[in-house]
Amino acid sequence: MSKYGIQKSVELSYQEAVDKVKNELKTEGFGVLAEIDMKKTFEDKLDKEMNNYVILEACNPAFAFEGIGEEPELGLLLPCNVIVFEDNNKTKVAAIDPEEALGMSENKKVREIAVEIKSRLSRVIENI
Repeated sequence: MSKYGIQKSVELSYQEAVDKVKNELKTEGFGVLAEIDMKKTFEDKLDKEMNNYVILEACNPAFAFEGIGEEPELGLLLPCNVIVFEDNNKTKVAAIDPEEALGMSENKKVREIAVEIKSRLSRVIENI
């Protein structure tokens, strides 16, 4: 665990890790709504260089629908971000801890959803 979520280093290239994460997310019922290439963004917008770094905005539509039905403001905390990045010649993958992210809610059902999403995202990270 990192201070923001579930993380591990992997013995894959950056691109192999990105592809594997996408496949594992799909297996766990998530779709990738957006893919943000931070390396390219910083080069284009700031003329700054950095290592490969991508943010995958992942969403499980069934859980999102259920959660927003319980608490319409929950959309402020969605989707679940998953990142793949290079750090000191290592490839790392990480996912937000939804129990922490959704922990602001006092709604028991929302917290139950967060536990299930964390379980699924943990499996995604474990299987990389």
